[in-house]
Amino acid sequence: MLPPILKNLRIPVVGSPMFIVSGPELVIAQCKAGIVGSFPALNAREKDGDPIQLDLWLTRIQEELDRHNQANPDRPAAPFAVNQIVHRSNARLERDLEICHRHKVPIWITSLGAREDVNHAAHDCGGIVLHDVINNTFAKKAISKGADGLIAVAAGAGGHAGPESPFALIQEIRAWFDGPLLLSGAISTGRAVLAAQVMGADLAYIGSRFIASDEAHAEPAYKQMIVDSGAEDIVNSAYFTGVPGNYLMPSVVNTGMDLALLGTGDPSKMDFGSASAGHSDKPKAWSQIWGCGQGIGAVDAVEPAGAIIDRLAREYAEAKAAVSAL
Repeated sequence: MLPPILKNLRIPVVGSPMFIVSGPELVIAQCKAGIVGSFPALNAREKDGDPIQLDLWLTRIQEELDRHNQANPDRPAAPFAVNQIVHRSNARLERDLEICHRHKVPIWITSLGAREDVNHAAHDCGGIVLHDVINNTFAKKAISKGADGLIAVAAGAGGHAGPESPFALIQEIRAWFDGPLLLSGAISTGRAVLAAQVMGADLAYIGSRFIASDEAHAEPAYKQMIVDSGAEDIVNSAYFTGVPGNYLMPSVVNTGMDLALLGTGDPSKMDFGSASAGHSDKPKAWSQIWGCGQGIGAVDAVEPAGAIIDRLAREYAEAKAAVSAL
């Protein structure tokens, strides 16, 4: 069962928070177009002595969405979400939790750790918590610690993706959990959004498709590489951050590295204390080694996020009509 805040979206989609790439411009565009927009709290960074960027970003997002809603009462914006990296290397976590609590962030997405105090902070300000998981064991742990919903990060997803088939992962979670369930993994079309729902998910979780958007904080070369690449251009490796992730193979090759020589990663070396997570003697994910999922074969141009969502909505409606006709 979906909580009210996740109902009445234009299409059942959450734009996933992408490290470095997601910012206020993308979130605002996604929400105005009718899907949940999100960003990692760690993307909002400032130099010592400067105003706190997370506070400024949240104020900007809330004010712009409020203006949109006042001007468009018949087409209000979707809610937004903030992603918290719940990992011991995130020294900013407590500060960022306080800021999100003060701004009454409506949707909290948690990653790399399930903590009761984080869930309590979200609930205390009226928010809900969606926790991303890569297997059924982690899913049960997250719900036992108070998360409201789950994001099943299956094989083919961008960034730190799990190894399991979406069919297997959704099936196992749905065997015991009837709450909000999102699916992440190579979803780039409206037909894939409907397929995720038929499989048992409530909403689709889409990230890589929005890297090639005008509003994304990504280098032009990164966006163009998304357009030029397909599923066969994705390489999975734990070498860069210590946890298996999916990356654009051409970006690895561009650093001069030999793909055949990539070693295994060390989870103890994970570090979210800087914008470029990774080990100091390696090319940095995500600034040099670009994360991406396997669904990018559907991407053929860099365009505004609103246009991407318009296309997803058309494809979703067409897919529903086609399935109904079977």
